Amino acid sequence: MFTGIIEETGTIQNIKKNHVSAVLTIQCKKVLENTLVGDSIAVNGVCLTVTSMGSNYFTADVMAETMNRSSLGNLSSGSCVNLERAMAANGRFGGHIVSGHIDRTGVIADIVQDENAVWYTVSVDTNIIKYIVEKGSITLDGISLTVASVDRDSFKVSTIPHTRLVTNLKEKQVGDLINVECDMLGKYVEKLLLYKDTDTEKKDSNITMEFLMENGF
Repeated sequence: MFTGIIEETGTIQNIKKNHVSAVLTIQCKKVLENTLVGDSIAVNGVCLTVTSMGSNYFTADVMAETMNRSSLGNLSSGSCVNLERAMAANGRFGGHIVSGHIDRTGVIADIVQDENAVWYTVSVDTNIIKYIVEKGSITLDGISLTVASVDRDSFKVSTIPHTRLVTNLKEKQVGDLINVECDMLGKYVEKLLLYKDTDTEKKDSNITMEFLMENGF
């Protein structure tokens, strides 16, 4: 579990791409502190497992599902990535609950300077726009942000200078892919509301009008 508060940006040293998967080598420093092989680190919002590490790097395997669902396949040597270790039980919860499981990628449609703020408009698949709520939380490349407004197929966030300084947003341009994770609360609510118990349905199907009439209903 993560909070969406980026600890540092790292640099892709190497990407070994297989047919549908890859192995990333990421240069970094802070997130290696007290980290062991097998621990989780979010890379641009994607939860990955540390498979090996050195004094200034770690490696992680990326399976096909993750490559297909996220923008990690678009990275190259020298790419800047956002990094966050899994939340410690005694840590401050500065952002919101982030699972590290990407819903979709979005496309940065517009970037506008507004005095000290920068507005980002992100176009997304209409299948996930229903989970995005004005003044709710959204995760972009692992960054916990507040949704400023929502349209039919896009939404906007406004960022302060500090956020851009310590994340990869400062390098983003119009047309770039960005990983999007919606607030998980909406997805759980939808699942509960739409859930149908097949066993219950089978039992209900045995009750007919004739049965009701014979039993005095």
